[in-house]
Amino acid sequence: MSSTVKLFDSHCHLQDPRILNMAPQLIDTALSSGIKHFAVNGVSENDWHLVKQMSDNYQCVVPCFGLHPWYVAERTPFWFNALKDFCHSTPAATVGEIGLDKGSHGRGIDFVNQVEVFQQQLELAKELKRPASVHCVRAFGDLLQIMQHVGPFPAGVILHSYLGSAEMVPEFAKLGAYFSFSGYLMSMKEQKAKKMLRAVPVERILLESDAPDALPKSDLDSLFWVEKDSSASEELQTKDVNSASSSGNLSDPPAVGSKSVLPQETLNHPANIHSVLRYVASLLDMRKEELAEISFRNAICLFSFEGSKISLEA
Repeated sequence: MSSTVKLFDSHCHLQDPRILNMAPQLIDTALSSGIKHFAVNGVSENDWHLVKQMSDNYQCVVPCFGLHPWYVAERTPFWFNALKDFCHSTPAATVGEIGLDKGSHGRGIDFVNQVEVFQQQLELAKELKRPASVHCVRAFGDLLQIMQHVGPFPAGVILHSYLGSAEMVPEFAKLGAYFSFSGYLMSMKEQKAKKMLRAVPVERILLESDAPDALPKSDLDSLFWVEKDSSASEELQTKDVNSASSSGNLSDPPAVGSKSVLPQETLNHPANIHSVLRYVASLLDMRKEELAEISFRNAICLFSFEGSKISLEA
C-alpha cells in the first residue's frame, strides 16, 4: 500500500522476540505504507545487540539503547558501562527505553532502584546531547521531579505513549519534553484525551506504534495484522504477506467490528501508526495529512542530532 503521507514511528520494539523473525516483512510493509523511519528501543542488556544489528541492516532504523524499568532487577553489575559502550560506539543511537513504573507490573520492582537506574540513564542522554525515550506509568509526579532536577533537556525527552494529565503538559514541555501518542491513547476517555492533546504544543507532538504492543482498538477493518500471530484468532491471521503489500492489510479484518473480537495479546503491526494518526487528528479536529506533516517534521528535528542517521529534511 502506498501512502501520500510520511510518518516517523517515534517508538517501537521491532527487536522484540515475538516479532523479530518477522521484522523484515513488517518493515517492508510499513515502509510501503509511508513510514520512513523507526526509532527501535531496546529494553535490557539482552537485546541491545539486536537493536544495533537492526540499525546496521536498515538505514530507516534509529537505534535506541536503554534499561526499561521492568528489567531493573535483572541488570548485571556492568550494565551501565555496557550501555555507555553501546552509545559511544553508535553515534546514531539515542537512549531508551528508560523510565519509571508504579503500575501493576512495576509495583513489584523496587522503586528506589528504578529511580537510580532511570536517573543515571537520563543524565547520560543529557551528557551525550541525545534524546531519551521515557516510559512512565502512574509515576508522573516522580518523573517531573527528577526531570526538573536533571534538566532541562535541549536534545529532547520523549514521553512515549503519553497518558498523563493535561495539567502536567506545560511543566514537561518547559523542560524539553515531546509527547508521543500510540494506540494506548484509545484507552483514555475521549474527553480527557482531547483536553490533554489540546494542551500539547503542536511542535511537540509525535506519533508511534509501540509495536508489537499498543494495538489500536478502533478502525479494525483498516488495521494491519501481524503474520502468523499465534495469539490471534484464525480469522485475523494472514495467509500471504505478499498480497498484503498491495491490499494494505496483512489479513482480512475481523467480521465483527467489536473490541471484544481481538484477543488481548494480539500483536501490533508498526504500520498501524496510521490508525493512531487518524484518531489523534480526529480529536484535534485536524486533517490527518496536516498532523502527519507536523509530527514527521517534529520527529526529524528531534532525531537529527549530531551523529544521527537522520538529516533535516524539507
